[in-house]
Amino acid sequence: MSVAIATGLAAAATATPELAGAAVRVALERAGGGIARSVLLFLSPEFAHCAHAAVLAASRAANCLQVVGCTAAGVFTEEDGALDRPAAAVMAFAGECELAAHDESGAPRLSLALPQGASDAWLGRGAPRYGLISTDASAHAPGRLWCHGKTIADGCCDTVVTGARAAIGVSRGMRILGKPRAAVCRDRELLKLGDHAALDTLLRELPPELRDEEKLPAHLLAAGIISGSSSKAVEAGDYALVPVIAASREERSVSLAQPLAPGDRAFWALRQGLAAENEMRRLADGLAGQLGGPADFGLLFSCLGRGPWFFGGEDRDLAVVKERFPGMPLLGAYGGGQIAPFGNGNRQVHNAAVLALFAADV
Repeated sequence: MSVAIATGLAAAATATPELAGAAVRVALERAGGGIARSVLLFLSPEFAHCAHAAVLAASRAANCLQVVGCTAAGVFTEEDGALDRPAAAVMAFAGECELAAHDESGAPRLSLALPQGASDAWLGRGAPRYGLISTDASAHAPGRLWCHGKTIADGCCDTVVTGARAAIGVSRGMRILGKPRAAVCRDRELLKLGDHAALDTLLRELPPELRDEEKLPAHLLAAGIISGSSSKAVEAGDYALVPVIAASREERSVSLAQPLAPGDRAFWALRQGLAAENEMRRLADGLAGQLGGPADFGLLFSCLGRGPWFFGGEDRDLAVVKERFPGMPLLGAYGGGQIAPFGNGNRQVHNAAVLALFAADV
């Protein structure tokens, strides 16, 4: 099978439709010339005012109508990226692999959505999903979507990569602290974990240098919430992460960003760069093993809270993938949330990295 897949990136001081066309031409030249069967296009937030024109420019440059993508807080390829300037990043499919408009095979769906469009009903419908929540650079306002060459306003879209088998996984980027225990709550106040006060269990599990009650690093902390009785939920990553808001020294309770349901179990988790990097290494190795052969191309969707700023200036997730798969065409984007498949369905996650690897059918 002819793979003929390549990426291209074009950046400038101003966002113009021509920049999208230029990125497509770079990708096609690297893929061996000719025309594309389909194009995956990610644009930086500066293109929101001219997204429709940019999609048309990409379609003309590729000589195809199958253009899928969204605006994202940042975009990158295996060679370059942009978080602070207008840029267009492209993956051109010029061989037998392509993006299909409709597919009933149950293959994983590349799914893109605006914040208000990623409903539980949509996430839970159909095959496994992986992808990105499209937002502006602040990760608060919605971005723009396009599918099959047209901008859309209904909040979500999906497509399927055909002609290749996929291996998909998510790195939550958290250091797990302790084991899941029964949770006792009052609205958003977590009162107890197991037989002990919630704050006492948190302080006991934290590294010694972070145990100062007056300087609790709430921005790095979350409660991992497990619904159901699965004994392997932590290992499978099948849990929700609820941010810690504050702690009460008087009640010895911990305030969470959302309430828990009766019967939920909980554990503490800490955002930590080294833990995130090591988890991404394990994920990349595991997905490569699932493919049973070399990966021909890949997609990486990361959170603004998981990008270069989290790692002190360099996106170590991206670096790990590039080191593990040197020269592999890779397209990615940063957004306000990610979409990932889990054992019991699909879920929107935050501060995570979703990696999809593909090997062309032979």
